[in-house]
Amino acid sequence: MNIEEFFNEKNIVDLSFFNFRNAITAAYYADQDFRVLQVNDNFKQFFPILGNVSNVYFPDVLEQLGIPGTQIDDFVTGINDKGSVLIPQVHIEIDDEKRVYSLLSTRTADPAFSYLNGVQGQFVDRTQEWNLRREREELIEQKVRDQELIVEKTQQLETLAKRLAKYLSPQIYQTIFSGEQELQDTYARKNLTIFFSDIYQFTDLSDTLEPEKLAKVMNSYLSEMTVVALECGGTIDKFIGDAILVFFGDPDSRGEANDAMACVEMALRMQQRIDELQDHWKKQSVTNGLKVRMGITTGYCTVGNFGSNQRMDYTVLGKPVNLASRLESLASPGEILISDSTHALVEHQTRCTPYDEIQPKGFARSVKVHKVEGFSSPPESKDQRSLYHTREHVQVNIVDSSDIPAAIRELKQIEEEISSTVGNDDTIG
Repeated sequence: MNIEEFFNEKNIVDLSFFNFRNAITAAYYADQDFRVLQVNDNFKQFFPILGNVSNVYFPDVLEQLGIPGTQIDDFVTGINDKGSVLIPQVHIEIDDEKRVYSLLSTRTADPAFSYLNGVQGQFVDRTQEWNLRREREELIEQKVRDQELIVEKTQQLETLAKRLAKYLSPQIYQTIFSGEQELQDTYARKNLTIFFSDIYQFTDLSDTLEPEKLAKVMNSYLSEMTVVALECGGTIDKFIGDAILVFFGDPDSRGEANDAMACVEMALRMQQRIDELQDHWKKQSVTNGLKVRMGITTGYCTVGNFGSNQRMDYTVLGKPVNLASRLESLASPGEILISDSTHALVEHQTRCTPYDEIQPKGFARSVKVHKVEGFSSPPESKDQRSLYHTREHVQVNIVDSSDIPAAIRELKQIEEEISSTVGNDDTIG
């Protein structure tokens, strides 16, 4: 006689499901044909959409919950072939709230009671876990986007910095972007050596050459002079048409004598380079070549940022600037004239001849002028000849510096965006 004949089937099924009645999960029990026989209260509470789920086909329950047909087929196949199955994500909307459950189901077997052979399982609420995972994934995605933004802004910053480098001397560029000095309200009184040059009869040249040829000649001339100036450590103040203003002693100084000697050396090397390029310029329709006059003096100037809120210019002010311009205008084509203040600093290293004595307007005493002929003795090596030969050759173009403040503002805006993005990264953890 079979023992199950002595027991009530419904009571045995209820007894076997007793431990699931008060479970916090949504538990169910179905027969071998997937007909639902028992569910606990949480099942009814979690899934009110199902109503009375008694004696319904469980795959139909899954369909009503919105589970894709492929997953339902996998569920049935998994139970039949493997005896158990896990559906990791079941998305259900309950009372306008989206929730996520995982479904774990397995076959049951009991040798004594055949009606306990069926399928039991439970829906486990994973909503909080899922939300945390989704937030983490969103944070990771946001971090990736932030990194991409940082790379993009950094590339923009590098591109803009390269463009801006053409407008400024390397020393000034480095001072501004290293944060050593503020862009505004930076002034100092320093003993500087000032260099001024222009091209002899440049007005006639500009009237005779076509604009394209004139631009080509001027770009090559200014580029070559810039290379020499930077190699010698000069700070290029500005290009004024064909004129060049360079000073030594700010923002870096090697001492007054060395600064003055570097400036004189720069002038000699410029004249040498101009001679070397005469044939090249004559091929560009500059019939008589280029002849350049140069003036140099040493004295105390005020150096710093001058201008308005819309445009700033890092430059030098003072009588030495005017004197250098005056000396340049006195020089004959190809000559370098220096004042007595500069001559006193370089006389032991250069060959100079007395030139004239002038009384510049605004000066209390007359100024003795000397013409530079060359070095007092040939330098033994390039390193001895130049104090600043470690600088790279830099190619520059003639540009309008009126866009510098806008470019600096654009740089700072990019930096702020990058800083803001990095700040968001700190919250990710």
